[in-house]
Amino acid sequence: MLFVLLCLCLQATGLHAFSVSTTTSTVMVNENSGADMTCSFSGDFGATPRVEWKFRDLKGTVSFIYFDGQVTTPFKERFTQYNGGLRISKTVRSDTGDYLCEVSTNGGFASTSIKLTVIVPPAVPVSRIPNSVTTGSNVRMTCFDPEGSPPSTYQWYKDNTPLPEDPSKFPNFKNMTYKMNIQNGNLEFPSVAKTDQGQYFCEASNGKGPAQRGQPVLMQVRDLNTGGIAAGVIVALLAIAALIFGLWYANKKGYLPSKFSFFLVCVFFFFFSFF
Repeated sequence: MLFVLLCLCLQATGLHAFSVSTTTSTVMVNENSGADMTCSFSGDFGATPRVEWKFRDLKGTVSFIYFDGQVTTPFKERFTQYNGGLRISKTVRSDTGDYLCEVSTNGGFASTSIKLTVIVPPAVPVSRIPNSVTTGSNVRMTCFDPEGSPPSTYQWYKDNTPLPEDPSKFPNFKNMTYKMNIQNGNLEFPSVAKTDQGQYFCEASNGKGPAQRGQPVLMQVRDLNTGGIAAGVIVALLAIAALIFGLWYANKKGYLPSKFSFFLVCVFFFFFSFF
């Protein structure tokens, strides 16, 4: 009853309830297959409203597919607009995104959106795993599947054992301090320890084909060589001391200009201020 009264009120006031709808708000198709997206509009638009189709890709770039009564050049080979919808004869992975059907007429506008996902199985992921790191350093491993659609999620393995997303919830992993992001594929160790040493690889999956694994890489964790650092510092200091002594000796023998004495005093002061 309320709906009837609302319609009568709209008719009496001259207002229109412009609307656009679709029966295919979400479409998923395999790559190289066809896809249909529907778009219907209310009678308020009249018999010949202006219909436009737009495409927004995963990067947010918007392009016209159907404009001014025709399919635009980049889409002509595979796209067809018909009364009530849009058809793609052969989908490719770059067709994944949002399709906007916009209908307008004098005094009226409405639109609807359709999400199309072109299914592509995961590919072998590209991973970055260091061969050698130093204890206490921050280490980040990365994993990325460049082809999977919908986007893949990621699982990391150490010595062929899957790592839980939250190690604190599992007794065998509670002493590990890594952080794993299954959405972007990062595995990070804020302060890597000797116990983190092992063979690592990642796995990409999106539920649309067999999961794919990257190449395993052995990450070795080495202790910081404090003895080597100390020896290096001593050698450097001895070299500087030898240089200063050589300058002092040359100045004493008169091999250097007299005004160089002031510079030499400054060098002595600078060097011995560290001790």
